[in-house]
Amino acid sequence: MAKKTQKRLPRRREEFTYHGYRIEDLQNMSHSELLPIMPSRVRRKFRRGFTRNEEHLLSKLRSGDAKIRTHVRDMVIMPEMIGRTIEIYTGKDFQKVEIQPEAVFHYLGEFALTRRRVQHGSAGIGATRSSKYVPLK
Repeated sequence: MAKKTQKRLPRRREEFTYHGYRIEDLQNMSHSELLPIMPSRVRRKFRRGFTRNEEHLLSKLRSGDAKIRTHVRDMVIMPEMIGRTIEIYTGKDFQKVEIQPEAVFHYLGEFALTRRRVQHGSAGIGATRSSKYVPLK
């Protein structure tokens, strides 16, 4: 009789925490309670207030819109955004980004890159100075 091999299940990751707080705890906190655990740059942005576009994006998120498209790349990812899919403008098109718990207090623009990776082809005739005068026959 052949021994049946058991399929190994992927290893479960631990539940994500941010400075000791679970995501559910962060989502239940008010903005004033979140301030002490935010990074300093994000804290400064909060104290200065949101722009009109950022307020509009937050209102769309809170209303429960299914499809959210935005140009606001400098919006801070709040705990209430986790699990949502947002389309972020890259300068040419919109890129879908699913907000993961690890993205809390980062900026939306960090997850939709505006520049593509450079992929150079092989050099052709005339591409370098040494190949400029190579006869074509």
